[in-house]
Amino acid sequence: MRRKSDRMELRKFVAPEIVFGEGAFRKAAGYAYNFGAKKVLLVTDPGVIKAGWSKKIENDLKKLSIPYVVFKNITPNPKDYEVMNGAELCRSEGCDVIIAVGGGSPMDCAKGIGIVCTNNTHILAFEGVNRVSVPGPPLICVPTTAGTSADVSQFAIITDTVRKVKIAIISKTMVPDAALIDPVTTTTMPAELTAATGLDAWAHAWEAFVSNAGSPLTDLFSLEAVRLIWNNLIHSCRKPKEMQYRNNMMMASMLAGLAFSNASLGLVHGMAHSLGGFLNLAHGECNAVLLEYVVDFNFEAAPDKYQHLGEITDIHFQGLKPKAKKVLLVKTLADFRKRAGMKATLGTMGVARQDIPSLAEKAIKDPCVITNPKEPTVQEIETIYEKAL
Repeated sequence: MRRKSDRMELRKFVAPEIVFGEGAFRKAAGYAYNFGAKKVLLVTDPGVIKAGWSKKIENDLKKLSIPYVVFKNITPNPKDYEVMNGAELCRSEGCDVIIAVGGGSPMDCAKGIGIVCTNNTHILAFEGVNRVSVPGPPLICVPTTAGTSADVSQFAIITDTVRKVKIAIISKTMVPDAALIDPVTTTTMPAELTAATGLDAWAHAWEAFVSNAGSPLTDLFSLEAVRLIWNNLIHSCRKPKEMQYRNNMMMASMLAGLAFSNASLGLVHGMAHSLGGFLNLAHGECNAVLLEYVVDFNFEAAPDKYQHLGEITDIHFQGLKPKAKKVLLVKTLADFRKRAGMKATLGTMGVARQDIPSLAEKAIKDPCVITNPKEPTVQEIETIYEKAL
């Protein structure tokens, strides 16, 4: 008989139906038709409209004679009132299928719109884990960035504009019905956005691998995502039209998303949500700046896992003592971030020392912190913020 300690702990794995590859995003209208759509709410933003991706889907909906209405009043870090405005439009227009086209902001906003409509409740009431009673209408996601992974995850991140903090809504009802992942849609991203979203996926993969809710199944996705990002992100920033790098980064984003959706995240994201909500900062940039400092804090709690991740990034640890391994790993993370063009500090991003106590108090309450490999105190979170200034 096997000992209890030898058994794999019970784990749940959720994922949408995924179509991956060139031409995937042009299947959105067909999915809406198969869902029996009477009217589609197309959720996007001005940047995606300018790039032309949402217009192509509009044309496909017209060919199938599916009525639709566009909701585009979305800003980076989607706000609670934007979700509520979108839900009002969805209800008044009688929409019964939602298509989200864009990065994390339109997709998270679309998730929020759906559950507000079906539960008749304010979006902030869903904060936390498993707080959504009724799933939203069918949701089809078309990601146009390689990093946020909202298209495959059970997370939605919304800014509470009163408290000035990002809230996490985590529920299997947040998993889209279909993720149509087409690397071609990322070719209109500038280098800065390519780097920011790629480093977002990088943080997803690292945090999911060391999460205390991880499993051998999620580890497979995390490790491959780290490998792909390490070998392709810099190239995709410098050679944006070469599809091999775009393909690999989109695959990495998907894999990292499947990993963190099921293993959850950690302190990097808890601290980034606090930062992003307070100063309206780009999520990927916050993650990128914080990762090396959180790894420095966490290392002793999961040294073998961090060494495994380091080996994927071509670090040779032979003969090094644990402290030296940590120093080398943290330096490698910092160097990679800077090579991707992300040279900011929290100070240059607008964070002041007097902001830190409030940021730390909000961060420690974030549900992502629960699965961090090392339980932090408020004072320790303050220290990490200070180091990243």
